[in-house]
Amino acid sequence: MTAPPHDARQGTSGAPLPDTQQGMRRRNLSRVMHAVAAHGPLSRAAVATRIGLTRATVSTLVDELIRSGLLDELGPERPGRVGRPGSALAVSGSGPAGIGAEVGVDHLAVCVVDLRGEVRARAVRQGSNWGRAPEPVLKELVALVRQVSVAARLAGLRPAGLAVAVPGLVAHDTRTVVRAPNLDWHDVDLGALLPGGLPLTVDNEANFGALAELWLGDEIPQDFLHVSAEIGIGAALVVDGRLLRGTRGFAGELGHVPVWPDGPACPCGGRGCLEQYAGEGAVLRAAGIAPDADRVGLLAERAAQGDKEVRQALHGAGTALGIALTGAVNLLDPRSVVLGGALSRLAPWLLPSLEGELGRRTAGTACDVAVSGLGSDGPLLGAAHSVVRTVLDDPAGAAA
Repeated sequence: MTAPPHDARQGTSGAPLPDTQQGMRRRNLSRVMHAVAAHGPLSRAAVATRIGLTRATVSTLVDELIRSGLLDELGPERPGRVGRPGSALAVSGSGPAGIGAEVGVDHLAVCVVDLRGEVRARAVRQGSNWGRAPEPVLKELVALVRQVSVAARLAGLRPAGLAVAVPGLVAHDTRTVVRAPNLDWHDVDLGALLPGGLPLTVDNEANFGALAELWLGDEIPQDFLHVSAEIGIGAALVVDGRLLRGTRGFAGELGHVPVWPDGPACPCGGRGCLEQYAGEGAVLRAAGIAPDADRVGLLAERAAQGDKEVRQALHGAGTALGIALTGAVNLLDPRSVVLGGALSRLAPWLLPSLEGELGRRTAGTACDVAVSGLGSDGPLLGAAHSVVRTVLDDPAGAAA
């Protein structure tokens, strides 16, 4: 699993660990875990070299992590190295694991990711959630969580937490969905509706998608604007390897930026929002295609076959995206724009008009536009990996 640079002063809650001897030990345990997770298998000597601690100190820390079941000793390193071979260390494939869940407009999904970053169990329920009360939707989600939790325990894993991605505004440092227009939810406290027993995190799906890109994406810079789309369109800004949330936690609502002020009404209460031109439903309507189980796949297939109406619809969506993104790029100056979710599958037909608008409208040089390799799995993987990161950031707390 690739891990970007992290702040070893941060604990599981995100608060700095205390500047005490105990806090220093916990930070050093985290440094060892991150080094092995990002670059392993590694010997004790290699870990010491990477993190700048003595071999004796690292050996003591490694022994503690092995006893806690967080690291495995694989045996002698491969031949060909100079000097006495050491035992190779790897992050354990058993022990703590992260459970990620996603409440989509037309699906529910849950997965389990181990400390190595491997998906070990997954469950999905297709079906519309729009207009449904939160209680029955979350009851179904809980059933999926229990299903993958059983599979995880049978595989020797212990869930360390649950993170839930939702298509709406989540108040900062809470588990309350303030507003999710595409679900028609308002002021829903997921903490009160989901069972206790596991640490719970709730966040916007675009935020988790951006974090997944940061942690798992290929050659993604530390500064980028992540844009994703399913029924709605969300965005998240990563600056210097950190998610920019805004004062209330509501940053990134690109889908509700007006593209044409006198355009059609949007569920958010505005008019002419980007979602009304580049969301899945808008593109399907413009292409004259009825909703289908695999809407994006159908659009991509028709576009690849040269369907003029579909290509024209995608050209228009790319234009709207380019206009909205120009405002964000001019204001925020990201190094790159990353297209995720449904946008990644439709990128071949969106990019020409999108990049054309960026090139014409950006005040400076237009920033690069990259396509995510994670696709629609981004928010779910980001949620699960956020739990894994809490273990890597404070292994002593996870082992307690």
